[in-house]
Amino acid sequence: MLTVALTTLRTRWFTFVGSFLALCLGVALLTVMGQVLASSLDAPEREPERFAAAPVVVQGADTFSVPTRQGTETGRLDRPHALPAALMRELRRLGPVTEDRAFPVPARRGPGDLVGHPWSTAPFARYELQRGRAPRAADEAVVTGGWATPGRRLETGHGTVRVVGTVRGRGFEHAVFYTDAHAARLAPRTERVVVDAAPARVREVARQFAGVRVLTGDDRRLADTDPDRDAKALMALNALFGTAGGVTGFVSVFVVASTFAFAVAQRRREFGLLRTAGATPRQLRRTVYAEAGAVGVLASAAGCVLGAYAAPWLASWTVREQLAPAWFALSGEHTWPYHLAFWTGLSTALGGAAAASWRAGRTAPVQALREASVDSRVMTWGRWATGGGLLLTALVTLVLALVSDPGDLLHRKTYMTRPLLLIAACALLAPLLVRPLARLLAWLPSRLPGAGGMLVREGAAASVRRTAAVAAPVLVTVAIAGSLLGTTSTINAAKSDELRARTVADFVVTPPAGGLPAEELRRLRELPGAVVSPSAGGAVHVLEEGVALVRSEVRAAEPPLLARTARLPLVSGDMRDLDDDSIVVNEEWERHTVGERVPVWLPDGTRRTLRIAAVMRTGTGDNGAYVTPRNAGGAPVDRVDVRGASLAALRAAAPSATVLPRAQWLEASAPGTKRTTRLGLLMVLGIALLYSAVSVANTLVMATPDRLPDLTRLRLSGASKPQLLRLVTGETLLVVAVGATAGLLATVLNLAGFWAALTSLGLSTVPVVPWSTLGLLATACAVIAVPAALAPVALALRRGATVR
Repeated sequence: MLTVALTTLRTRWFTFVGSFLALCLGVALLTVMGQVLASSLDAPEREPERFAAAPVVVQGADTFSVPTRQGTETGRLDRPHALPAALMRELRRLGPVTEDRAFPVPARRGPGDLVGHPWSTAPFARYELQRGRAPRAADEAVVTGGWATPGRRLETGHGTVRVVGTVRGRGFEHAVFYTDAHAARLAPRTERVVVDAAPARVREVARQFAGVRVLTGDDRRLADTDPDRDAKALMALNALFGTAGGVTGFVSVFVVASTFAFAVAQRRREFGLLRTAGATPRQLRRTVYAEAGAVGVLASAAGCVLGAYAAPWLASWTVREQLAPAWFALSGEHTWPYHLAFWTGLSTALGGAAAASWRAGRTAPVQALREASVDSRVMTWGRWATGGGLLLTALVTLVLALVSDPGDLLHRKTYMTRPLLLIAACALLAPLLVRPLARLLAWLPSRLPGAGGMLVREGAAASVRRTAAVAAPVLVTVAIAGSLLGTTSTINAAKSDELRARTVADFVVTPPAGGLPAEELRRLRELPGAVVSPSAGGAVHVLEEGVALVRSEVRAAEPPLLARTARLPLVSGDMRDLDDDSIVVNEEWERHTVGERVPVWLPDGTRRTLRIAAVMRTGTGDNGAYVTPRNAGGAPVDRVDVRGASLAALRAAAPSATVLPRAQWLEASAPGTKRTTRLGLLMVLGIALLYSAVSVANTLVMATPDRLPDLTRLRLSGASKPQLLRLVTGETLLVVAVGATAGLLATVLNLAGFWAALTSLGLSTVPVVPWSTLGLLATACAVIAVPAALAPVALALRRGATVR
């Protein structure tokens, strides 16, 4: 039977092209994903940036520890504590001490992320003057990069300064250097210093003060801004490729299984002849497995080679798109990604052929006499069991999630994987939808004069197996796009609705990074007839179930003013009961009963036990906690809601801030899909469309020999070649429309479950269906399918194919 299998591959190679391409692409992507994962696990620690040349860095406490039943949990503070004055005195006895300061510098004509520093800290980042000189007065500054030249006057939120020098940028920040005295006035808080002394002596002194950290060597990077950003980027990169790999595996198995199932159905007479000649069912199953194994080995090997060439290019693309750190590159030292990808590809081929081999083994000798082209009993018991089981699993897990934790359905990992269950079920049960959808969509064309519409309808409805094989990949592509894009758009719409409902102020004042200056806040408060509600953002931590330290966003505001400028989604309690000894939480907290006391760690790490004054609904997860300013841990004011004032008066009182009317602020603050998530979705959709193109084109080419007898009979009955080509085009477009409609139904079912989750969370957002994207994908599938169907038919008719 191995000889038969190899002969079949050689003579019917076009039958297996789709499986080969699907496996090759899948293995290539798995190879790339494995190399990226291996390289990210071996990624070196990022070297220090701002303090690369500093001998010893002493930093205030930026974490706090909480004992639990399972050990010690560590929480990160919003910003480090200020260094104690006593510690500063002790450090100065050891050697020269340079105080570091980092504060945002809003500028009207300059980079939006300018950071101010004292000039004395510039040598620690190896900054060297290129042009000009060092600052000597409070109105002088040195800047990095080439965006400003000496002599230019720079208007900032801290006043107008004259650029007197420039230094070459180091790539990690846009800096403005002031004199040390002026920087101390702008940012009097000292969170870290550089000490020129022996590290051992510095550590000995620092041990006397709780939480103070002494950083040397590579640990100096922990004093940089967002020291974990590279780790976060690599984690997001792994999640991106992991999602793409999961969808690749899902669609690869589907395409391979569909191709082999269709091939076995086409070869019923062939297998019947083999059975008549004495072949046993086991031998036929071994034949199909041998074909799948040969295709799997060749495709997996080709995929590994393709992945080896594509991986460096893709790694460069991730760096170019800022999805990975600038230093990221493939190590090329690992071989396990190739083994993993190769054996996964081979297993996929054999697994995809399993059901087809079983069906081939059940072929009876009488099939050799089969002549009818009308499909019967397309739905096998295995397809019923698998499709029905997946459908039941999708529905049961959805109901359980709605009952137990509807908020879990809003998490990215959940809404990007759960729809695949329903999509796979719909794809397996597609033959049940083919006839009713084909007759429904072709109802109007079949009523038009002539027999064309009727032939298109009956051809698609009669050849259920072929129609389902072509429609299924279109269904998968449309359903994946509709479910993923529709879910993310619906989440963004729900978040926008929540934001709109919470914000009732006439204007929102957004200060520059670092907070609103005290003088400007005072002027805002003095505006006649205005209700001014300043608030500060931060995070509190709570120990849940005695083991998990959970971080929750918090806003600090004055309750009477907040009640007049915001409408919180309270489910119990009263906002007016909030005071310095209480907190407003949401239903997601373990303890969320009004009057109950809950231990929390405030933004500065202070532990307090606060009474729950009110409880908000969970919503989409943006309803954090609320405390009074006394419990804000010194966080700066980063938002001011105002009612009863004019736009001109607000802008005059707070010139450094951005003042927007409510409607404009809501539009500017509307939630959007993160860039990494958006690129991940585009990658997933690209993979799905590519696989759809391969599967549709391959199935239509495979189906050509089965269609030629019918087309030849029509030709002998008087139909012209153009009429036959129009018939093929119409039937192909109908099949694509059937797949797109079925995909839309799967999308609606997925979004209905998501809408039920939002409703149970107290939201009334209408699900968003990405009609334009679905239309483009359906059109793309049609553009691919029509030439794939016409080309082999036109070639066969030109050669004068006849009924055999």
